[in-house]
Amino acid sequence: MTKILLDTNIILDIALKREPHFADSAALFKKMDGNNIQAFITATTITDIYYISKKAKDHTTAIQFISHLLQVVDVLGVDKKTVLLSLNSDMPDFEDAIQMNSAELNGIKTIITRNVKDFSDAKININTPGEFLKNQNKT
Repeated sequence: MTKILLDTNIILDIALKREPHFADSAALFKKMDGNNIQAFITATTITDIYYISKKAKDHTTAIQFISHLLQVVDVLGVDKKTVLLSLNSDMPDFEDAIQMNSAELNGIKTIITRNVKDFSDAKININTPGEFLKNQNKT
């Protein structure tokens, strides 16, 4: 079973159908279905998705999207240890540090993001949706 953590931007690309990124993110979700890929997001991603989706659409649409999303992905908790590691990391973006530390603490070896450069010091695999799909097609 391949475990991946999905960056917030990947989820928002789907929720808001953001082009030109929607196609790759949607293809990633399609590949996850029945292909031994277990996807995770962090609890903080849920609140970000809600806030941004509600602002772009409305409360009901945001809640419906999150409800559907939770049928496909699992949620990692963000506890004090994760926050402290992230506060003390060298990563300039705190949200990215939370996601990277959540992945590492939970044995997840790959983060899928559009902002690969933001994770340049990561000790785990960082892929765009397209890169991940290309690697999965090789196996």
